[in-house]
Amino acid sequence: MTFRGMATVSYYAADHAAARDWYTRVTGVEPYFLRDGYAEWRLGDRQAELGLVDARYRAPGTPTGAVGAVLYWHVDDIEAELTRLLEFGAILHDKPQDRGQGFITATVLDPFGNLLGIMYNPHYLEML
Repeated sequence: MTFRGMATVSYYAADHAAARDWYTRVTGVEPYFLRDGYAEWRLGDRQAELGLVDARYRAPGTPTGAVGAVLYWHVDDIEAELTRLLEFGAILHDKPQDRGQGFITATVLDPFGNLLGIMYNPHYLEML
């Protein structure tokens, strides 16, 4: 197999400084890598990388808003995490959905228009 695992997911924000502060508060982790227009955090059990890119570096023609693929971050309690994200100013996009066999998903829009997925994923826990 050529795909060995997710390396980095990138979100874009026109107000990069505000988005960097928001994600630092939401994750409870300081970015480990900073440069002009870019911040990166290592998060969770596998230290997955979340990159935040200033929107001025978005490739021309890239769609904006709630479009494209959704990356779901595993959380232990969907309702609690959803409530927490909404308290931080996220907007509900798709309420919690039971997908069967213990899989539950929900999505929000962060205050910068990015689609952020959360999921209770039994397979993730088995892999740990």
